[in-house]
Amino acid sequence: MAAESESFNCDAWAARDPSGVLSPYRFSRRTVQLTDVSLRITHCGVCYADVVWTRNKHNDSVYPLVPGHEIAGVVTEVGSDVDGFKVGDHVAVGTYVNSCRDCENCNSFLENHCSKFVFTFNGVDSDGTVTKGGYSSHIVVHERYCHKIPDGYPLEKAAPLVCAGITVYTPMMRHNMNQPGKSLGVVGLGGLGHMAVKFGKAFGLKVTVFSTSESKRDEAISLLGADNFVISSDEKQMESLTNSMHFIVDTASGNHPFDPYLALLKVGGVMVLVGFPGEIRVQPATLNLGARSLSGSVTGGTKDTQEMINFCAANKIYPDIELIKMDYINEALERLVNRDVRYRFVIDIESSFR
Repeated sequence: MAAESESFNCDAWAARDPSGVLSPYRFSRRTVQLTDVSLRITHCGVCYADVVWTRNKHNDSVYPLVPGHEIAGVVTEVGSDVDGFKVGDHVAVGTYVNSCRDCENCNSFLENHCSKFVFTFNGVDSDGTVTKGGYSSHIVVHERYCHKIPDGYPLEKAAPLVCAGITVYTPMMRHNMNQPGKSLGVVGLGGLGHMAVKFGKAFGLKVTVFSTSESKRDEAISLLGADNFVISSDEKQMESLTNSMHFIVDTASGNHPFDPYLALLKVGGVMVLVGFPGEIRVQPATLNLGARSLSGSVTGGTKDTQEMINFCAANKIYPDIELIKMDYINEALERLVNRDVRYRFVIDIESSFR
């Protein structure tokens, strides 16, 4: 057993069963192939997806399960056919690590919509192996799914960009939510919502945050720079904003009504859903009478992801994080379930595995 353990090349933390409790684990990553990049992971963001799959909420978890799909690190080795990266580069890896690279979506840099899209963890890769994520000391991926982090951008801040950041940036760009002077509503003020506020302000939008919690008012306005804050359960406040919004980004995953938000949109306005509530119920008249649109979105393609990272670096946009060590992860996941984080946990992987 000792000899077998010594043959493993990657340190990690994994869940062994649906309790979701993580503990130290060792396994082996594949050797670097011609088009691969190997990186030493320095930081990994903590996403609610880590809770979902470590606890088998979708009944498809494969144990031992190593979560984590907000990965930042330093390149340590590249395959002989790799020309976009070199040893020492700072890079990020997001929610997926493979796709067919040959379909219409891949050819349009919409790899996140490829039918053979492979999740960074708990996915089945093209060789039949189950992928293991960023709660680990290193990872090997095809160069297409690596993203350069510009010089000077902190690695711990870069990690959440490749899930929380790109998840809101992609639909905002798709629906032209970058027009200065227009109005944006952001539903929910968690990891995704706070990034939507930051992007909205960077685009020159007038940003209103909708929340069920009065306690978030000060941080929304004073910390994140939102222009307005509304308690979504207050009917008078909501009605006062009828037909006032050009755009809404809905980041809430709990069940909630949609008509009150859609009614806030101007004629032709767009509301984008990036969370996963249990169901969506909408009165047709709410959409039809205002020519309003309700759209969905999930993560982003490789081209958009690199563009988003570059935009954040150029405009000094940084996620607000709480840096933790790996041995705090079980407590962190509980706090995430209880919405007790401002606004993203990031694991200091590098110092955790020394």
